[in-house]
Amino acid sequence: MELQEQTTVQVDLLKSFEEKIGRDDAIEPKDKMPDAYRKHLIRQISQHAHSEVIGMQPEGNWITRAPSLRAKQILLAKIQDEGGHGLYLYSAAETLGISRTEMIEQLHSGKAKYSNIFNYPALNWADIGAIGWLVDGAAIVNQVSLQRTSYGPYSRAMVRICKEESFHQRQGYEIMAKMMAGTADQREMAQDAMNRWWWPALMMFGPHDSESPRSGDAFKWKIKRQSNDELRAKFIDKTVQQAEVIGLTIPDKDLKWNEARGHYDHGPIDWNEFYNVINGNGPCNKQRMDHHKRVHAEGAWVREAAEAYRAKKEKQLFQSKN
Repeated sequence: MELQEQTTVQVDLLKSFEEKIGRDDAIEPKDKMPDAYRKHLIRQISQHAHSEVIGMQPEGNWITRAPSLRAKQILLAKIQDEGGHGLYLYSAAETLGISRTEMIEQLHSGKAKYSNIFNYPALNWADIGAIGWLVDGAAIVNQVSLQRTSYGPYSRAMVRICKEESFHQRQGYEIMAKMMAGTADQREMAQDAMNRWWWPALMMFGPHDSESPRSGDAFKWKIKRQSNDELRAKFIDKTVQQAEVIGLTIPDKDLKWNEARGHYDHGPIDWNEFYNVINGNGPCNKQRMDHHKRVHAEGAWVREAAEAYRAKKEKQLFQSKN
Protein backbone atom coordinates (compact mmCIF):
# COMPACT_ATOMS: atom_id res chain seq x y z
CA MET A 1 0.00 0.00 0.00
CA GLU A 2 2.86 2.37 0.89
CA LEU A 3 4.58 1.73 -2.47
CA GLN A 4 1.31 2.44 -4.29
CA GLU A 5 0.92 5.75 -2.43
CA GLN A 6 4.48 6.77 -3.30
CA THR A 7 3.84 5.93 -6.95
CA THR A 8 0.64 8.01 -6.92
CA VAL A 9 2.49 10.97 -5.42
CA GLN A 10 5.23 10.70 -8.04
CA VAL A 11 2.66 10.59 -10.83
CA ASP A 12 0.91 13.67 -9.42
CA LEU A 13 4.21 15.55 -9.11
CA LEU A 14 5.18 14.67 -12.68
CA LYS A 15 1.76 15.79 -13.91
CA SER A 16 2.07 19.11 -12.08
CA PHE A 17 5.57 19.62 -13.51
CA GLU A 18 4.46 18.84 -17.06
CA GLU A 19 1.49 21.20 -16.71
CA LYS A 20 3.84 24.04 -15.71
CA ILE A 21 6.11 23.26 -18.65
CA GLY A 22 3.07 23.20 -20.95
CA ARG A 23 1.97 26.65 -19.73
CA ASP A 24 5.50 28.00 -20.20
CA ASP A 25 5.69 28.77 -16.48
CA ALA A 26 9.21 28.99 -15.08
CA ILE A 27 10.37 26.10 -12.93
CA GLU A 28 11.82 27.48 -9.70
CA PRO A 29 14.25 25.85 -7.22
CA LYS A 30 11.57 24.92 -4.67
CA ASP A 31 9.30 23.36 -7.28
CA LYS A 32 9.11 19.60 -7.55
CA MET A 33 10.86 18.33 -10.64
CA PRO A 34 11.89 14.95 -12.11
CA ASP A 35 15.38 13.82 -11.16
CA ALA A 36 16.25 13.52 -14.85
CA TYR A 37 15.35 17.20 -15.39
CA ARG A 38 17.48 18.23 -12.40
CA LYS A 39 20.45 16.14 -13.56
CA HIS A 40 20.21 17.48 -17.11
CA LEU A 41 20.26 21.05 -15.83
CA ILE A 42 23.18 20.43 -13.47
CA ARG A 43 25.21 18.96 -16.32
CA GLN A 44 24.36 21.80 -18.72
CA ILE A 45 24.66 24.73 -16.32
CA SER A 46 27.88 23.50 -14.70
CA GLN A 47 29.39 22.90 -18.14
CA HIS A 48 28.40 26.44 -19.09
CA ALA A 49 29.97 27.81 -15.88
CA HIS A 50 33.19 25.84 -16.41
CA SER A 51 33.39 27.17 -19.98
CA GLU A 52 33.17 30.79 -18.81
CA VAL A 53 35.95 30.30 -16.26
CA ILE A 54 38.28 28.23 -18.47
CA GLY A 55 37.61 30.73 -21.27
CA MET A 56 39.41 33.41 -19.26
CA GLN A 57 42.74 31.64 -19.80
CA PRO A 58 43.52 32.20 -23.50
CA GLU A 59 42.63 35.89 -23.20
CA GLY A 60 44.36 36.42 -19.86
CA ASN A 61 47.70 35.68 -21.50
CA TRP A 62 47.25 38.76 -23.72
CA ILE A 63 46.52 41.42 -21.10
CA THR A 64 50.15 42.53 -20.85
CA ARG A 65 50.65 42.29 -24.62
CA ALA A 66 47.59 44.21 -25.80
CA PRO A 67 48.66 46.91 -28.28
CA SER A 68 47.33 49.93 -26.33
CA LEU A 69 46.17 51.00 -22.88
CA ARG A 70 42.59 51.14 -24.20
CA ALA A 71 42.87 47.59 -25.51
CA LYS A 72 44.20 46.43 -22.13
CA GLN A 73 41.30 48.08 -20.28
CA ILE A 74 38.71 46.54 -22.58
CA LEU A 75 40.28 43.08 -22.38
CA LEU A 76 40.49 43.29 -18.57
CA ALA A 77 36.82 44.28 -18.38
CA LYS A 78 35.87 41.41 -20.66
CA ILE A 79 37.79 38.82 -18.64
CA GLN A 80 36.24 40.17 -15.44
CA ASP A 81 32.79 39.76 -17.02
CA GLU A 82 33.55 36.14 -17.86
CA GLY A 83 34.55 35.42 -14.27
CA GLY A 84 31.25 36.97 -13.18
CA HIS A 85 29.33 34.83 -15.66
CA GLY A 86 30.90 31.74 -14.16
CA LEU A 87 29.80 32.85 -10.68
CA TYR A 88 26.20 33.52 -11.82
CA LEU A 89 26.03 30.09 -13.39
CA TYR A 90 27.61 28.21 -10.49
CA SER A 91 25.06 29.93 -8.25
CA ALA A 92 22.22 28.89 -10.56
CA ALA A 93 23.42 25.28 -10.52
CA GLU A 94 23.68 25.34 -6.71
CA THR A 95 19.93 25.98 -6.50
CA LEU A 96 19.53 22.44 -7.89
CA GLY A 97 21.22 20.87 -4.88
CA ILE A 98 24.83 20.51 -6.01
CA SER A 99 27.69 22.31 -4.27
CA ARG A 100 30.31 24.38 -6.04
CA THR A 101 32.97 22.14 -4.51
CA GLU A 102 31.40 19.11 -6.14
CA MET A 103 31.17 20.86 -9.51
CA ILE A 104 34.86 21.78 -9.39
CA GLU A 105 35.77 18.22 -8.40
CA GLN A 106 33.80 16.93 -11.39
CA LEU A 107 35.68 19.32 -13.67
CA HIS A 108 39.09 18.29 -12.32
CA SER A 109 38.28 14.57 -12.51
CA GLY A 110 37.13 14.85 -16.13
CA LYS A 111 33.53 13.91 -15.30
CA ALA A 112 32.35 17.39 -16.25
CA LYS A 113 33.23 19.05 -19.54
CA TYR A 114 33.59 22.59 -20.84
CA SER A 115 33.27 24.00 -24.34
CA ASN A 116 35.73 22.47 -26.82
CA ILE A 117 36.56 25.93 -28.21
CA PHE A 118 38.74 26.85 -25.24
CA ASN A 119 41.23 24.09 -25.97
CA TYR A 120 42.67 26.00 -28.93
CA PRO A 121 45.62 28.39 -28.51
CA ALA A 122 45.49 32.19 -28.88
CA LEU A 123 48.67 32.69 -30.91
CA ASN A 124 48.53 36.44 -31.56
CA TRP A 125 46.42 39.56 -31.10
CA ALA A 126 44.19 38.66 -34.07
CA ASP A 127 43.16 35.54 -32.16
CA ILE A 128 41.77 37.78 -29.39
CA GLY A 129 39.68 39.49 -32.06
CA ALA A 130 38.51 36.15 -33.45
CA ILE A 131 37.61 34.88 -29.98
CA GLY A 132 35.56 37.98 -29.22
CA TRP A 133 33.83 38.11 -32.58
CA LEU A 134 33.36 34.43 -33.45
CA VAL A 135 33.42 32.58 -30.11
CA ASP A 136 31.40 35.13 -28.15
CA GLY A 137 29.22 35.67 -31.22
CA ALA A 138 28.36 31.97 -31.28
CA ALA A 139 27.78 32.05 -27.53
CA ILE A 140 25.31 34.95 -27.89
CA VAL A 141 23.24 33.09 -30.47
CA ASN A 142 22.94 30.14 -28.11
CA GLN A 143 22.42 32.22 -24.97
CA VAL A 144 19.70 34.46 -26.43
CA SER A 145 17.71 31.28 -26.98
CA LEU A 146 18.45 30.21 -23.37
CA GLN A 147 16.81 33.38 -22.05
CA ARG A 148 13.58 31.45 -22.61
CA THR A 149 14.77 28.22 -21.01
CA SER A 150 12.31 26.64 -18.57
CA TYR A 151 14.45 26.86 -15.42
CA GLY A 152 14.02 30.29 -13.86
CA PRO A 153 17.49 30.92 -12.32
CA TYR A 154 19.21 29.86 -15.55
CA SER A 155 16.90 31.96 -17.69
CA ARG A 156 17.41 35.07 -15.56
CA ALA A 157 21.19 34.65 -15.52
CA MET A 158 21.15 34.58 -19.33
CA VAL A 159 19.49 38.00 -19.56
CA ARG A 160 22.42 39.77 -17.93
CA ILE A 161 25.06 37.55 -19.51
CA CYS A 162 23.75 38.23 -23.03
CA LYS A 163 24.03 42.00 -22.52
CA GLU A 164 27.66 41.66 -21.54
CA GLU A 165 28.44 39.13 -24.28
CA SER A 166 27.21 41.66 -26.85
CA PHE A 167 29.95 44.01 -25.67
CA HIS A 168 32.47 41.19 -25.99
CA GLN A 169 31.45 40.50 -29.57
CA ARG A 170 31.77 44.18 -30.51
CA GLN A 171 35.23 44.25 -28.95
CA GLY A 172 36.35 41.30 -31.06
CA TYR A 173 34.83 42.63 -34.27
CA GLU A 174 36.51 46.01 -33.72
CA ILE A 175 39.90 44.30 -33.42
CA MET A 176 39.36 42.38 -36.66
CA ALA A 177 38.05 45.45 -38.50
CA LYS A 178 41.07 47.52 -37.46
CA MET A 179 43.47 44.81 -38.57
CA MET A 180 41.71 44.47 -41.92
CA ALA A 181 42.10 48.24 -42.38
CA GLY A 182 45.83 48.02 -41.54
CA THR A 183 48.94 46.72 -43.26
CA ALA A 184 49.19 43.65 -45.47
CA ASP A 185 50.77 41.73 -42.58
CA GLN A 186 47.91 42.69 -40.27
CA ARG A 187 45.31 41.62 -42.84
CA GLU A 188 47.10 38.32 -43.30
CA MET A 189 47.17 37.80 -39.53
CA ALA A 190 43.44 38.51 -39.25
CA GLN A 191 42.59 36.10 -42.07
CA ASP A 192 44.78 33.41 -40.54
CA ALA A 193 42.94 33.76 -37.22
CA MET A 194 39.64 33.56 -39.10
CA ASN A 195 40.78 30.37 -40.82
CA ARG A 196 41.73 28.71 -37.53
CA TRP A 197 38.70 29.74 -35.44
CA TRP A 198 35.84 29.43 -37.93
CA TRP A 199 35.32 25.67 -37.78
CA PRO A 200 35.79 25.34 -33.98
CA ALA A 201 33.20 28.14 -33.62
CA LEU A 202 30.70 26.12 -35.68
CA MET A 203 31.40 23.09 -33.48
CA MET A 204 30.38 25.10 -30.41
CA PHE A 205 26.71 24.45 -31.22
CA GLY A 206 27.23 20.73 -30.81
CA PRO A 207 26.60 17.77 -33.14
CA HIS A 208 23.94 17.75 -35.82
CA ASP A 209 20.45 17.30 -34.41
CA SER A 210 20.26 13.68 -35.56
CA GLU A 211 23.40 12.89 -33.53
CA SER A 212 22.64 14.88 -30.37
CA PRO A 213 21.57 12.30 -27.77
CA ARG A 214 20.18 14.66 -25.13
CA SER A 215 18.18 16.97 -27.39
CA GLY A 216 14.93 15.00 -27.03
CA ASP A 217 14.56 15.58 -23.30
CA ALA A 218 15.87 19.14 -23.59
CA PHE A 219 13.10 20.04 -26.03
CA LYS A 220 10.43 18.13 -24.10
CA TRP A 221 11.28 20.05 -20.91
CA LYS A 222 11.80 23.34 -22.82
CA ILE A 223 15.34 23.63 -21.53
CA LYS A 224 16.20 24.04 -25.17
CA ARG A 225 14.07 26.04 -27.60
CA GLN A 226 16.06 25.77 -30.83
CA SER A 227 18.08 22.91 -32.27
CA ASN A 228 21.86 22.84 -32.72
CA ASP A 229 21.54 23.15 -36.49
CA GLU A 230 19.04 26.03 -36.28
CA LEU A 231 21.34 27.99 -33.99
CA ARG A 232 24.39 27.21 -36.14
CA ALA A 233 22.55 28.44 -39.26
CA LYS A 234 21.58 31.67 -37.51
CA PHE A 235 25.20 32.29 -36.51
CA ILE A 236 26.52 31.59 -40.02
CA ASP A 237 23.95 33.84 -41.69
CA LYS A 238 24.84 36.92 -39.67
CA THR A 239 28.60 36.27 -39.47
CA VAL A 240 29.05 35.88 -43.23
CA GLN A 241 27.64 39.37 -43.74
CA GLN A 242 29.86 40.83 -41.01
CA ALA A 243 32.93 39.23 -42.60
CA GLU A 244 32.08 40.66 -46.01
CA VAL A 245 31.87 44.19 -44.60
CA ILE A 246 35.49 44.17 -43.40
CA GLY A 247 36.89 42.03 -46.23
CA LEU A 248 37.46 38.71 -44.49
CA THR A 249 36.94 35.44 -46.36
CA ILE A 250 35.01 32.57 -44.78
CA PRO A 251 37.29 29.49 -45.02
CA ASP A 252 34.63 27.25 -46.56
CA LYS A 253 34.68 26.57 -50.30
CA ASP A 254 31.22 24.97 -50.06
CA LEU A 255 29.56 28.01 -48.46
CA LYS A 256 26.67 29.28 -50.58
CA TRP A 257 23.28 30.88 -50.11
CA ASN A 258 20.35 28.49 -50.34
CA GLU A 259 17.32 30.45 -51.49
CA ALA A 260 14.91 27.62 -50.72
CA ARG A 261 16.10 27.26 -47.12
CA GLY A 262 16.68 30.95 -46.54
CA HIS A 263 20.08 30.12 -45.03
CA TYR A 264 23.64 29.49 -46.10
CA ASP A 265 24.69 25.92 -46.82
CA HIS A 266 28.11 25.07 -45.39
CA GLY A 267 30.71 22.40 -45.93
CA PRO A 268 31.18 19.30 -43.74
CA ILE A 269 32.34 19.82 -40.16
CA ASP A 270 35.17 17.59 -38.96
CA TRP A 271 33.37 15.88 -36.09
CA ASN A 272 36.35 13.61 -35.49
CA GLU A 273 38.29 16.70 -34.42
CA PHE A 274 35.36 17.81 -32.24
CA TYR A 275 35.19 14.54 -30.31
CA ASN A 276 38.98 14.29 -30.12
CA VAL A 277 39.15 17.69 -28.42
CA ILE A 278 36.23 16.91 -26.09
CA ASN A 279 37.94 13.67 -25.07
CA GLY A 280 40.99 15.59 -23.88
CA ASN A 281 43.25 15.50 -26.91
CA GLY A 282 43.02 19.11 -28.11
CA PRO A 283 46.04 21.41 -28.44
CA CYS A 284 45.56 22.95 -24.99
CA ASN A 285 43.41 20.52 -22.94
CA LYS A 286 46.17 19.58 -20.50
CA GLN A 287 47.46 23.14 -20.26
CA ARG A 288 44.02 24.56 -19.46
CA MET A 289 43.20 21.97 -16.82
CA ASP A 290 46.64 22.00 -15.19
CA HIS A 291 46.39 25.79 -14.86
CA HIS A 292 42.90 25.61 -13.33
CA LYS A 293 43.95 22.94 -10.81
CA ARG A 294 47.06 24.87 -9.80
CA VAL A 295 45.27 28.18 -9.31
CA HIS A 296 42.41 26.49 -7.47
CA ALA A 297 44.89 24.89 -5.05
CA GLU A 298 46.75 28.17 -4.55
CA GLY A 299 43.49 29.91 -3.71
CA ALA A 300 42.49 27.44 -1.00
CA TRP A 301 43.57 29.86 1.77
CA VAL A 302 41.15 32.51 0.45
CA ARG A 303 38.23 30.09 0.62
CA GLU A 304 39.28 28.96 4.09
CA ALA A 305 39.56 32.56 5.31
CA ALA A 306 36.13 33.43 3.90
CA GLU A 307 34.60 30.40 5.61
CA ALA A 308 36.26 31.28 8.91
CA TYR A 309 34.95 34.85 8.66
CA ARG A 310 31.43 33.60 7.91
CA ALA A 311 31.53 31.26 10.90
CA LYS A 312 32.80 34.07 13.13
CA LYS A 313 29.97 36.39 12.06
CA GLU A 314 27.38 33.66 12.62
CA LYS A 315 28.74 33.06 16.12
CA GLN A 316 28.64 36.78 16.91
CA LEU A 317 25.06 37.01 15.65
CA PHE A 318 24.02 34.00 17.75
CA GLN A 319 25.65 35.47 20.87
CA SER A 320 23.98 38.85 20.34
CA LYS A 321 20.57 37.19 20.21
CA ASN A 322 21.17 35.24 23.40
